[in-house]
Amino acid sequence: ISTFQPEFVESISNVSVAVGRDATFTCHVRHLGGYRVGWLKADTKAIQAIHENVITHNSRVTVSHLDQNTWNLHIKAVTEEDRGGYMCQLNTDPMKSQIGFLDVVIPPDFVAEDTSSDVIVPEGSSVKLTCRARGYPEPIVTWRREDGNEIVLKDSMGTKTLVSSFRGEVLKLTKISRNEMGSYLCIASNGVPPSVSKRISLSIHYTTATTTSTTTTSTTSTSIAAK
Repeated sequence: ISTFQPEFVESISNVSVAVGRDATFTCHVRHLGGYRVGWLKADTKAIQAIHENVITHNSRVTVSHLDQNTWNLHIKAVTEEDRGGYMCQLNTDPMKSQIGFLDVVIPPDFVAEDTSSDVIVPEGSSVKLTCRARGYPEPIVTWRREDGNEIVLKDSMGTKTLVSSFRGEVLKLTKISRNEMGSYLCIASNGVPPSVSKRISLSIHYTTATTTSTTTTSTTSTSIAAK
């Protein structure tokens, strides 16, 4: 009498979670019989669990199963080191396996020491406003004026371009006129909520005999509620 060999019913879904959250992989099998389900970290081949027994010394890893067909690998409070592939394995001959991938994402944040504070510059001078952001995936930084006016960009020949927003960590403003005074917002986003924004005030020191002074304020970040 022939018996069914165990097989996978469907592929393992990939999982994307924010750092610190929990992740679960589910392996769907049928006709398991006396065979066993194992879990491995694909890149290191480190065994995570065999059937109902956790093998790894990582206390954040647990296993569960609903019945003989649905087997789960749980990773609590994921870290960046958990990123990668996880293999569900059946101890058939030859062995059967499938892999699901864990992507650990990190919401954006500004690097305080590499981000500009409020600034005062002489009229007609140039300034670089910087918002350095970190996160995973790498955040995109966008600039716009708080009052909704356009940003004035000038090339090396002095030709003006007016833009409603500018993408990049460094906003270079050259030969500044007094109508470019105001607050500039840099917004960092990478698809992982929340996005963050920083307000940088640009003041113009009108050309007089007095010396130019620069003021700084502490860096503050505010969250933008995710839609």
